[in-house]
Amino acid sequence: MAEVADGVPGVAVDARVRRALGRYRVIAWIVGVLLIVLFCVGIPLQFAAGHRGVDRVVGIAHGMVFYPLYLIATVDLGWRARMRPIRLLLTLVAGTVPFLSFVAERETVRWLTRPADPPR
Repeated sequence: MAEVADGVPGVAVDARVRRALGRYRVIAWIVGVLLIVLFCVGIPLQFAAGHRGVDRVVGIAHGMVFYPLYLIATVDLGWRARMRPIRLLLTLVAGTVPFLSFVAERETVRWLTRPADPPR
């Protein structure tokens, strides 16, 4: 049974899409974990204790290194899998909301690996 992309039955998901999906999944998890650490540890420490170390390090790692990689990996996956623009945009924005990158990653995997509709 062929996998589908963008809801079009019979569009096979090839090895390039699977590799792009793997890259996207790894980066999405890293971005999600960094964002949770930033919001649940870094920002409370900054405001409650005046300690900016975690906020600075994790904020820079997320915003300057991993979120741009997330954007690149998502656009690459979207291009290869022929995502609709709204799906791509929502997936891109998911890296800015704590816990949402995990949801977007799971939904993207589910969307790409669902079975094709049987021929009529």
